[in-house]
Amino acid sequence: MAAPLELSCWGGGWGLPSVHSDSLVVMAYAKFSGAPLKVNVIDNTWRGSRGDVPVLTTEDNTISQPAKILNFLRKQKYNADYELSAKQGADTLAYIALLEEKLLPAVLHTFWVESDNYFTVTKPWFASRMPFPLSLILPGRMSKGALTRILLTRGEPPLYHLREVEAQIYRDAKECLNLLSNRLGTSQFFFGDMPSTLDAYVFGFLAPLYKVRFPKVQLQEHLKQLSNLCRFCDDILNSYFRVSLGAFSCVNRNEQQIDFGEVHSHDSTTCKLIAPDWRYSK
Repeated sequence: MAAPLELSCWGGGWGLPSVHSDSLVVMAYAKFSGAPLKVNVIDNTWRGSRGDVPVLTTEDNTISQPAKILNFLRKQKYNADYELSAKQGADTLAYIALLEEKLLPAVLHTFWVESDNYFTVTKPWFASRMPFPLSLILPGRMSKGALTRILLTRGEPPLYHLREVEAQIYRDAKECLNLLSNRLGTSQFFFGDMPSTLDAYVFGFLAPLYKVRFPKVQLQEHLKQLSNLCRFCDDILNSYFRVSLGAFSCVNRNEQQIDFGEVHSHDSTTCKLIAPDWRYSK
């Protein structure tokens, strides 16, 4: 029997299986492709130090970063894109690049740089799931990392100052959301009736922005005006991450956990849930 695929990721809240975009991208892709993951939700027994999450662990490999994890799953024949044409594959790469250039900086800013959001929501949420003294150090390190990434991608002439960068990244993000809304239209997914890699990325970036309750909601308010993108997120949550009542005993601090094959908290017993009964292969 093959060794299980174990995914360590940040947990959920606000009706989401994870509040962390990168974790959500991998979790959604695994659902779409039928990859049988055992999910380990990070809690205060975690021994990581750099915040490199999500992490996929196999018998022979430890893989971080969503793109690398998805490539590994495809090589194991868990392929959510096997029905896509060559043009659709090219469009997928173009839209993911657009998301990372135009939308991600504003998502990072909303969570990690906007001071009201960071101090009242982001920092307390992540710190409560880290062991002491890491809980005192890592949230600030993650915030600085987010700011550095924003300035590296957007802080170029003539945008030298953070205030100018902030104005530009939110303009870019709203434009990106409008483009995504126009591209999706009335379709269920971006390439028809079956979800693909692009749907996993869009869901991972949008769902936390849509669901997490922040005091400063500039980008969230714009997203909520685009009803088809909100419906897109809700449909994926309802279709692929249905809450399994009675499956929450493994989750610390009474957080709800979404059915995902096997779900673990590091200090709990295993919750056996219903795994997907379909597989993609190519």
